[in-house]
Formats: sequence, C-alpha cells, structure tokens
Amino acid sequence: MAPKATTPPPVLDDRALNRAVLARQLLLRRVPRSETTVEQAVGRLVGLQAQNVRPPYYALAARLADFAPAELSEPMADRRIVRIVTLRSTIHTHTADDALALRPLLQAGGPDRELKAFRARGGLDGVDLDRLGAIARELVEAEPRTMKELRDALLAHWPDADPPSLSVAARCLLPLVQVTPRGLWGRSGQVRLTTVTHWLGREPGPPASLDDTVLRYLAAFGPASVKDFQSWSGLTRTRDAFERLRPGLAVFGSEHGAELFDLPEAPRPAADTPAPPRFLPEYDNLLLSHADRRRVVADDRHAGLTWKGNQSYPVFLVDGFLAGVWRLDEDPRTGTAALVMEPFGEPSAERRAELTEEAERTLAVLAPGSAAYDVRFGTVRG
Repeated sequence: MAPKATTPPPVLDDRALNRAVLARQLLLRRVPRSETTVEQAVGRLVGLQAQNVRPPYYALAARLADFAPAELSEPMADRRIVRIVTLRSTIHTHTADDALALRPLLQAGGPDRELKAFRARGGLDGVDLDRLGAIARELVEAEPRTMKELRDALLAHWPDADPPSLSVAARCLLPLVQVTPRGLWGRSGQVRLTTVTHWLGREPGPPASLDDTVLRYLAAFGPASVKDFQSWSGLTRTRDAFERLRPGLAVFGSEHGAELFDLPEAPRPAADTPAPPRFLPEYDNLLLSHADRRRVVADDRHAGLTWKGNQSYPVFLVDGFLAGVWRLDEDPRTGTAALVMEPFGEPSAERRAELTEEAERTLAVLAPGSAAYDVRFGTVRG
C-alpha cells in the first residue's frame, strides 16, 4: 500500500512574517497603559537589549503608549528590573524573576562559550576556576565592584594570569547584575557588579525550562525556525525541544523553504496590515533574534549600514522593514533636541510626513525637558 500523501504546511511569505513579529513585538500599535505595565512588557518581550543605557528606554517608547522614562527607572531602582548578561552573552534588561530563572538556562549559550574562548587563549593557565568564582563572589557581595577593581583583586591571587581574562572569567562564572544608578534615566554611574541573588535579596527558584523558553520565544518572535531560536538564545542542539512541543504547535513553511513553528492562537495579521514608522534603539532584538532576518531586513545591504566599527546605530522602520538610521542630538547650551534621520533611499513625501510625525512623538518622550524640538533628514544612505 502506498504511503499516505502528506499535506505541505501553509507558507508564510516575508511580509506575513513581518506583520506577525511586529504584532508580537508591540510595534503595530502602541499598547495602552491600561493593558500592560512596563514590567509586564519587559517580561512579554523576554528582555530588552541593554548594551548601552538608553536602548531599553527607546525600545519601550516605540512600543508603549504614554511611556515616560521614569516608568522604567523606578522598577530598576526598586530592584524589580535588572541589567544582567543573558541572551548571547550580552547585557539585557530583565524582570527580576527572569534574571534569576533565565541565566542558568542560558549559561551554556554565551557565558560558558565565552569563558572557553578565553581559556583557549592561555590567559587563564593555572587558574582554578572554582576558586576564582568563590573569591569573586565574596568580593562583589562584600561591595559592588567595577571590572577593574575585580580584576585587580583577583590578580593578587593569580599574578601570572592575563588580567582582563580574570575579570571576564568572573563575569562568565557568576550571574552578575549592574547595580544602580547605572541604567537609570538621566543618571550616570560606572558599571559596578554584584550577584543577582545578593542584589535581589533572594535565592533563585527552579531555572527556566528549555521547553517553556521556546514557547515564550515563539510568543514574542514567532513564527520561527529552530535556527531562529538558536540565534536568539545562543543555545545549540535545541531541535529536540521543538519536536517535543510539535504536537501542540502550528507548523508553517517560509517562502525560502524553512520549517516554522508557532503558537496556534498567536496573532498572525494579514500581510497588508498597516505598519506605522517606528524608531528603535541600537541592538534591538527585533533585528537580532532570527537566523533569517528577511522578515525585517528586506535588503541585506542595509544591515551593514547600521554599524560603525563595533557600534550599532539606532534604526527606524518604514512599512515594517528596516529603512534607515537615526540619532538624537541634544544641545545642553540651548536646551534643544533634534532627531536626525538618514534613510536608505529617498522616502516619498507621504513617508516623510509619517516619519516626521513619529519623530516628533519620539522626541516628546525621550527629550521631554527640551525647550524646542527639531526633526531633520540627513544624508541618504546606500
């Protein structure tokens, strides 16, 4: 008897995937404050990239209606939200619960790999890593330390080691948070570190499970492939989790042949759903959380134009796709603030008007004390 023919899964093209991920990322419409708190939004997005201080604020300004920077600063000062190395061994802003639960799961996806690379360079030869971790824990829990202070203290125990490798090893071995005032809006401060348990005053519960984290990822970034999840998390060999979850998931194909998974009831708006312009920070996870970025970056030449050296520029979206870079210029002498856009290609008059309106709204949130606002279009890129 011939085997039963299987029906191929429905195919979602790049525009359909674009609208789906924008809906999950709260970028098709700003969410009213009656529907979510800042903490709930940070948790729903499974954290916000926070390599620099301002990106989490920019990210929420693009996603939440009537957002004010103090709404993120306050829970950070109260230790309900923290800055910690998690996804891809990079700094993220997480809820306290996620900081405790996600870091153990993601340890192998970044910190362990980074530590292995430093050991391969020979800078930690002769260093007992268990002892280093114990000493470093005592140091940062006695008082928050800068990386230099931590390095100098550890160097007294291992004078022949590579100094930067010692402090990096401590950061990889321990779940270290950046203590406030670092990360607070309008405040300054060096990066000082202590353990997440010491900062929060409580021990972690069970670590996040891989299966539950896959489901949370799909809720925030789906539909997505196994490779997409691995690009977001930094973890490898995660297909078994998707196979365990497959019976309860919706399965699609991409127009490029990838198998995509999703939560059955998750929003998948029509491909022609209007997508207003949005101004996003550098390193926004919208652009970093898929192996195939064509759902957001229609022309991959443009991705290279968002970087300079090791730094990324803030970017803006038009019709849901990457369309240029921007910057916020604030002049303390005159009290003015300007948002300057550098588009990829020449936008139409209608698009320029839409971008100008969104830029004015963004300025009102991010530079509320300015005496005057200015919106400018700079040199067209590409």
